[in-house]
Parts: sequence; C-alpha cells; structure tokens
Amino acid sequence: MNAPPTSPPRVVVAEDSVLLREGLCRLLAETGFEVAAAVGDGDELLRALDAERPDVVVADVRMPPTHTDEGLRAALVIRARWPEVAVLVLSQYVEERYATELLAGDTRGVGYLLKDRVVDVGSFVEALRRVIGGGTALDPEVVSQLFARARRPQPLAGLTPREREVLALMAEGRSNSGIAEALRVGEGAVEKHVSAIFGKFALPVAATDHRRVLAVLAYLASAS
Repeated sequence: MNAPPTSPPRVVVAEDSVLLREGLCRLLAETGFEVAAAVGDGDELLRALDAERPDVVVADVRMPPTHTDEGLRAALVIRARWPEVAVLVLSQYVEERYATELLAGDTRGVGYLLKDRVVDVGSFVEALRRVIGGGTALDPEVVSQLFARARRPQPLAGLTPREREVLALMAEGRSNSGIAEALRVGEGAVEKHVSAIFGKFALPVAATDHRRVLAVLAYLASAS
C-alpha cells in the first residue's frame, strides 16, 4: 500500500524588499513548500502568524519602520507565542547581539543565516527543512564570530558524561531548575556542572559574553 501523500510545509515570508521577497516565494514554491503569506514588516508578520499558523517563518532581521531589529523582535514574539512554529532569520551581516538573543532560549526549530546563503539553494532548503524538523541551522560565520568574542571553547571530549548531559539539556533551552528536574539532581549540583562547562570552554565571566549561548553553540557545532 502506498503511503498517503504529505502536505508541503507551509511558510510565511517576511522581507521588506519586494524583489527578494518575490524571489524567496518563487524559490520556496519550486522546492516543495507552500507560501501561506508574504509580508513586508514585523506587524504584518505577527498578523499572518495569527491567521495562518504556518510550519515555519523566514524573516529578515531588519524591516520597517526603523530597519533595525523589527524582524528579530517579531521572531522572538513568535518563539514565545507560537513555540511550535519554526523560525529561520536572515541577515545581511552577522549581528552578534541579535543571534544571541534568538538563541538565548530553546534552540530547537530555530535558524540564523546570512542572506548570501540563499544563493546556495540546496543548502538553504536543507537548513529550512532542518528547523522545521526541530533542528538548528546556524550560519558558519555566525558561529565563528560569536566564538571570537571569547576564547574558543575546547572540544566536548573534555567534558564528563554528566556535563555532556547538562549541556545537551541547556541546548534544549532548559533552565538550571529544569535540568535538575530532568536529571533528578539538586539545582546546586547543576550549577556546579554548568560552571565546570564554562571553565572547560574557557568562557570568561562577563554578562556581555553570553556564556550560556556560547556553550550551546559549541555543543551544536560539535554535534553537527
């Protein structure tokens, strides 16, 4: 018996450049996706999400009216309000602050790519399908620049089995209390493991370095 046909993944595209927006819509339609809506600013994006409930959003970081971080702000709202919707953010340049904000919570179903990567259609489509499946798609340049803010973390081989478990749960966006509950240990024990991970990755003590995000990036990079 043949398997029943599956519906194509539904996408909402948010890009203020009409030319790029139309190009993305055409590319997606030609590679097996259904474009549920195509919008030009963050407010329209949130309205489209409320109406369409797609599988994934592809959004530019910078959109009207200020062309600063409207797309990112909308993406963060989507992550909080519709966690089942995957988000792939596109940026002209590496915006370290924006990347760390996007990755500060649950890293499942989230991606951050430079717009230049869209030219490689195969890689772009693979990244989009990965985030729809609950994975993470990070531009190599994003990872490189985030790591450059601190001394590059050491390989995961230096972690104990328990520290690896803790780091894997961190990558799922769990808090220390959530990790403690999952591992059935005290929160104090988790804090010690997290501190040990930071130490082994040589991540300096500074709020601006986003040590938790950098540790998760190291885990994701080694697991890919």
